[in-house]
Amino acid sequence: MRISTLFYFVNFIYMEFIFHLFFWQNVKVSLVPGLFVIALISVLQGFLQSFLKGRANKIFMGVCFGVDYLLFGSQMVYRTIFKQPLMIDAVVMGGEDALTNYWREALQGILDTGLGLAALLLGIIWTMAVFKLWNPEAEPLTKKGVVVQVACILGACGLLAGSFLGMYRWSEEKYTEYQEFGYPDEVLELFGVMAFWFRDAELVKLPEYEEELALMPQKPDNSSEGTEGETAASEPEEQTPVYKDQVLPVNYEYLKEIGSDEVDKITDYVFSMTPSKSNDYTGLFEGYNLIYITAEGFSTAAIDANLTPTLYQLTHSGVVANEYYVPLWQTSTSDGEYVNLTGLIPDQQFSMSRSAKNNQPFSLANYFKAEGADCFAYHNNTLSYYDRHLSHPNLGYLFKASKLGDLDETEWGNSVFPMENANYWPASDLDMFKATIPEFIHEERFHVYYMTVSGHMNYNFKGNRMSSLHYDEVKDLPYSEESKAYIACNMELDRALAYLIQELYTAGKLENTVICLSADHYPYAMNLDNYEELMGMELDNSLDIYRNSLILWNSQMETVEVNEPCSAMDLMPTLLNLFGFAYDSRLYSGRDIFSDRAPLVVFSNRSFITDVASYNKKTGEVLSRTGEPVSEEYVSAMKSYVKMLHKHSAGILKHNYYEYFYQAMTK
Repeated sequence: MRISTLFYFVNFIYMEFIFHLFFWQNVKVSLVPGLFVIALISVLQGFLQSFLKGRANKIFMGVCFGVDYLLFGSQMVYRTIFKQPLMIDAVVMGGEDALTNYWREALQGILDTGLGLAALLLGIIWTMAVFKLWNPEAEPLTKKGVVVQVACILGACGLLAGSFLGMYRWSEEKYTEYQEFGYPDEVLELFGVMAFWFRDAELVKLPEYEEELALMPQKPDNSSEGTEGETAASEPEEQTPVYKDQVLPVNYEYLKEIGSDEVDKITDYVFSMTPSKSNDYTGLFEGYNLIYITAEGFSTAAIDANLTPTLYQLTHSGVVANEYYVPLWQTSTSDGEYVNLTGLIPDQQFSMSRSAKNNQPFSLANYFKAEGADCFAYHNNTLSYYDRHLSHPNLGYLFKASKLGDLDETEWGNSVFPMENANYWPASDLDMFKATIPEFIHEERFHVYYMTVSGHMNYNFKGNRMSSLHYDEVKDLPYSEESKAYIACNMELDRALAYLIQELYTAGKLENTVICLSADHYPYAMNLDNYEELMGMELDNSLDIYRNSLILWNSQMETVEVNEPCSAMDLMPTLLNLFGFAYDSRLYSGRDIFSDRAPLVVFSNRSFITDVASYNKKTGEVLSRTGEPVSEEYVSAMKSYVKMLHKHSAGILKHNYYEYFYQAMTK
């Protein structure tokens, strides 16, 4: 056992070393608890191996090394593709779909990580070679030996528990990072691969720090603001419109009665928040139709006045958000949809799928249906992927896709719409619009949601059908092949939008229809140098990598510029306000971008941008946005507030909070 345990331990250390060099060019891994997790697993593997003799002993060792390699190798490939770590939920819930739908991306990921995978394998090959040459005999298993081995395991467990206690007492920031698991990629980098898997499997339950409610802090004092206030007070009073709090009538006492302790905590937080007020834009689109689009992999980088003229027109008129962000979340596309459709921060993985089990009375579709509108949702790929066949109908949509997936045709066949070239990869957004627009265009009032796929990775002219379709139009651009392919596949989205507008115009529905489009995430699969080439700026370790463009457009509206930072998380409350729906602004992590609430953009690792400062958690950098110094108190208060917003969103999802809130509205 002693010899094999040492071999396991050394191999783990080697693979952690290679993994960190591959991604971060350093090996700054916290020894606590990373080293103790590795020690415990090494001792356990050595203990189990000690029960075997001869050939079985060596086979077991090979199997252990194979499993260990798989844990590191799969993590390396997945993170290379998705820029996020692989988690157990992704394997369980999306593994089969990923292999059947995205095998091309998986293959490309393996090729891209070839050197890293080879380096990981070298450690195992070297270890097995040494073990074979040395050929140590398995130690006889005696009662005393078993007692010693069990004592070693208990000792390793004790050391691991002691490391957690030490973190709890002397390193609160590291402890909460590991305990909360709020930003898995940071846990992966800080503590290592094995400590990451150990935490993801929830093999240990760590106590939480008790925290007080954190509310949005006030802006730092600025003498010029006081002067402006005095000037305004001296001017003659003008009659101003009365703005009302954006809240719903709720029986607070009843809500406290029906909820659990966890639900009560959410209620306390909701009622501690200051709601936003109605404003000059409230009800601007009351009674209108809404076509809401989540565009796969869309970015400002795809917009060109000549090649994508419709995208250019729509992003430069209507509501023009000059500082709009689309953060990348853990389950990339599905989480991007979740943010767009709920205004909440995703919780770990598969928030959209998990939401299918909850009551959704405050979804866009249910608001529109309450006013008699017909609500449809479409996707030009598989019906079952990410469990959209469950989550989207639960939001109130009649959901259809272009392919059935692994669902039973007898039960789900009516949820597939016939589309030309349905088996193209990626499929055409234009083909989807042509196939689905006739279903709703003549309805008296409608709300339609689209999840597109034409902009999906990988960006090349061999495996991407949409890119190759527009190759002749981009072949002479002064960009890399990948950059040209990215623009080319988004030209199909541009053509789809042009077709949509023409069909709305022909049907006499354009004037009273709003089109809203936001990305699910930036094209993270692109080589960073190529993406910087299109964006025209350096993006490494910068929050600007999430800068994007928003479409919020109606053919009759005047152009409105929004110069404050905002994000996809703000779309839900903004749309509810624009369409004049009665909603409760305290239920969302985002805010109506026209409201009186201070702007805030929140990222998955709890970085943030306000009108006062930006904070990059990855680099620790704080930048003033006003030219004035930013106090440590303000930054600390914002960190706490952003952390509380994450917990607030997670609580709403985990505890089906809208069900309780809705019940309390009727009492």
